[in-house]
Amino acid sequence: MSAGNGWAMSAWNRWVALLSRREAGTGLALFRIAIGLCVLGTIGTVVGHDLVGVLWVDRSHDGYRTLGAGPWLVALLGGPTPRVVWSLVVLTLAAGLAMVLGMGARLAALVALQGVLALTWLNPHAGGSYDDLLTNALWLLVLGDAGATLSLSCRLRTGRWTSDRTVPAWPRWLAVLQLILAYASTGMQKLSVYWVPGGDFSALYYILQQPSWQRTDMRWVADWFPLTQVATALTWAWEVSSPLVLLTFWARADPARGGRLRGLLLRLDYRRPFALVGLAMHLSTLVLMNVGPFSAITLSYYLCLWSPDELAALGRLRRPASAMPPRPAQPSPSGSTTHPGG
Repeated sequence: MSAGNGWAMSAWNRWVALLSRREAGTGLALFRIAIGLCVLGTIGTVVGHDLVGVLWVDRSHDGYRTLGAGPWLVALLGGPTPRVVWSLVVLTLAAGLAMVLGMGARLAALVALQGVLALTWLNPHAGGSYDDLLTNALWLLVLGDAGATLSLSCRLRTGRWTSDRTVPAWPRWLAVLQLILAYASTGMQKLSVYWVPGGDFSALYYILQQPSWQRTDMRWVADWFPLTQVATALTWAWEVSSPLVLLTFWARADPARGGRLRGLLLRLDYRRPFALVGLAMHLSTLVLMNVGPFSAITLSYYLCLWSPDELAALGRLRRPASAMPPRPAQPSPSGSTTHPGG
């Protein structure tokens, strides 16, 4: 075997071993519950404000604009008529509730995914980029085994709400990658003089003055303009540096190998300051601005930043026995037991 073939085989074996790692299902289950609540909130808000017929029904049936045949599922069912749209709304809400309860988690996520896609694609004027984050999360929950624990299915299967059954770790890792891509790409697109160093960092101030985003009159923010400048600079720097989180995952993938860089990354654990800044940013956005379900959906992804064992330690949840072949748990430099990959 040539050196090139040997290297390729070694790389392939490492890749297979990485994707074969398993962990307790707590993290993915919490992600499932949070995203299920986001489905209920996203669709339920439209129902609660009596806007289903206005936003998602064609003008020929008293909607506010012409929607055409609609996405493939809507077109297949007969177009954006009240009967079709309301059927999809009820079905999607039922799927979201099933996700929260953990009943048929994968099927529920698939139904919710198709329902949310059909409804939000009906009228692009009535949605936002958070719809993509929501549907991407739903697709990951279709692929992952999110009903292994903290679910009604687990209760019916074992007589308990929790289970020791392990699940593949890679769907949780993909959720983290999705979160980082969302933040990093957003930061790299903020190239105006109002955002980047060298400008006046006035972006957040002007955003808070736009009536389309305001929850209330924000003229008082002018007295705090320097604070908005600091917040603008911090937001931009935080977004463009978000890929540093991936270095923490790399360091934790094999902490026993040692090395100064790996040791430094393990000690610093960039996930902590990253999550604190993100939490402050999203909560302040939620209080000051009306941006739909953006903050709730994005914060749901934060549940995937930590391994199930770490979540158990933080939240005092029941810690299930975790088997992660082919590599056993390794002690970190701090003395705590962690699992490779995060």
